[in-house]
This record gives sequence, C-alpha cells and structure tokens, in this order.
Amino acid sequence: MSTVHRLHEQASLGERFKSFALEQVAPHAHAHDSEQTFSVSVIEALKDQGYLGACLPAVAGGLGLDMTAYGSLCEALGHACTSARNLLTVHDMVVHTVAEWGSPAQRDAWLPVLARGERIAAFALTERSAGSDARGIETEARETGSGFVLNGSKSWITFGQIAGLFLVFARTGDAISAFIVESERNGVEVAPIKDMLGARGSMLAQLSLTDCLVPKENMIGRRGKGYPHILTDALTLGRYTVAAGTAGLQRACLEASIGYVRQRKQFGKPIAEHQLIQRKIAAMATDAAAGKLLVEEAGRHLDAGHPRALAQVAMAKLFTTRAAFRAASEAVQIHGANGCSADYPVNRHLRDAKILEIIEGTNEIQEIIISRYA
Repeated sequence: MSTVHRLHEQASLGERFKSFALEQVAPHAHAHDSEQTFSVSVIEALKDQGYLGACLPAVAGGLGLDMTAYGSLCEALGHACTSARNLLTVHDMVVHTVAEWGSPAQRDAWLPVLARGERIAAFALTERSAGSDARGIETEARETGSGFVLNGSKSWITFGQIAGLFLVFARTGDAISAFIVESERNGVEVAPIKDMLGARGSMLAQLSLTDCLVPKENMIGRRGKGYPHILTDALTLGRYTVAAGTAGLQRACLEASIGYVRQRKQFGKPIAEHQLIQRKIAAMATDAAAGKLLVEEAGRHLDAGHPRALAQVAMAKLFTTRAAFRAASEAVQIHGANGCSADYPVNRHLRDAKILEIIEGTNEIQEIIISRYA
C-alpha cells in the first residue's frame, strides 16, 4: 500500500470514528457524568460497529485495526466522552492480554465473545494499598488440586459494575500471575463505587474475591508471568488509549473555548478580540497539535514493534494529560462562572482531565519510565 493511499485510508477512518462519536456517544456524555451510569445504547452501538474487537484480526471477530487507526478511534471517543473511552480501554486491555498471552483454547473460547461484546471485560489490578507499585498487591491465588482459590479485594475497577469477565492479578507465592475470573463464579462480589471526581460514567466497582475457585486453565500465560510481563504489555496499550483519548479531550476543551469566546461579549466586544484570551487559545491550540503528534508517533512505534514504544507511549500520556488539565483549567477560566456550572461541558472536562493524570499509571510513573529510557 502506498503512503498516499494509507494516509487517505487513515483519514477516512478518522472521519468515520468522529461521526460515530459525535452522533452515538456525545449526546449521552452529560448523563453519564450526572447520573453516574453508562448508556446501554452506547454499548450496543460500540458492539454494532465492531469497536469492542477493534484490533483483533477478522478471523477472531475483530476489525484488524493497526495502532495508528486505533488511536484515532480512542481520540474520537475521548473527545465525546471520557467514560466511553474508558470502556474501550479496559475491555481492550483484557482482549489484548488474551490474544497475546492466552493459550489457543483461551483465545478460541474468549476472543469472539469479547469482540462481539457478549461480555464486557474489566482489568482488576489496583487495590487499596497497591496502585503504582503493582508488586504490593495482596490478593492471593492458592493452588489446589482442581485449580486456584482466590482471596482478596480490588478497588476502583473500571466498569466492574457491568463486567462479565475480570482479568485478575494475584500472588502465587512470591510471584504474580494473571487469571480470567467470570463474574458468575461463586465468591465474586461487586459493590458500586460512586461520587468520584471525574469519569463518573465509568461504573467503578470494588471487586471482592472470597474463596473463589477458578480452574487451572483460567491462568493466562505461565505462572509468575503476571508481573512484569503481562502487566507491562497490557498497561502499555492502556496508556496509549488514554493518551489518544486525552488528545481528543484537549480538542474538546479548545473547541468549547473557541465557541464561547466568539459569542461572549465584555467591554463592548467579543472576548475573542482580547489579547489575553487569544494567548490562552493559542497555547491550547499548540498543545493540542503537539499532543496529537506524540500520540501518532507512539502509534507508529507500537505498530513497528519498536523497542522505544513503551517510552513513546509514556511521553504521549505524560504530555497529553498535563496539557489537557491545563486546557481544561483555562477553558473553565475563559467561561468564568459559567465554567463552574454543570450546564457547560468544560466543568466535566476539568474533572475528567484530573483523572487522566492518574489512571493507567500516574504521571510520576510515566516520568520514571521516560527517564530510564532517556
């Protein structure tokens, strides 16, 4: 495929993703935030478009998107609704893990189901006492004759309230292993977590495992491969989706601000004509352009299997999330008192932007990764 043809195809896909997000997702964003739930119709729309298996090959029921195209999808969803992009992130982290680390039997059993959205998947790593330091998890998996018995508790599990399948990381002796845990298994209990700062439509949950027996064939990869191998691989994908979605949020902040300054008048003229406002818009526009380029570069590194891909993804996440929080803060400032009201989307953007600096590895963790590669 020629470079020109590839660019044309990518642009066409990008427009398709934007139209989908604008028409099918954006109208629900306010309700996702205010009602702290997620629209079933959006999930059905994602299923219908095949977006829940976007990166899987067609033989597994997916669309076969490369990372660059997938980034465009995440950007479009992040522009429309952070919680919608969160759904794609955690679901695809599990899909990717099964595809890359699962046995042939696991891939055959689970990938078509996940690609069709028959089960929503959730990524169960974080605990109250273990976040950035994954080695500190306390959930245990004790081997028995028939499988593994899991005991422990996971916190802030994105879309845990509706997940039909969890990828659970647990201690197996001195190492960490990964397990598929179906939601209907005995000993699985889910409790909703409400009133988070942002991304309120992400249906967070506390996941409790009490003497939960899973068969040995539910272990993903070999024993002890959960950390760092499987976890690092999954988090790299997750961080890429966050960076791409955050680039979309940057664009949303910029567009909301431009629309507002054109119609808002102070001192007898639109505030767009005031130089201090122009400076804010210029900074937001520059950051948005730079963030998009960093995401695209990270996507190319992932597609090429480049050894620096992990660092490029970390750079993209670090820059876009910092820039998005600046942009959202400035957008609220530009809107004045209106920006503090739930009637304007920049209120939601600011709260969502703060969340993005924390999830899938805090910005401080990204700085550590980048410094090591540098």
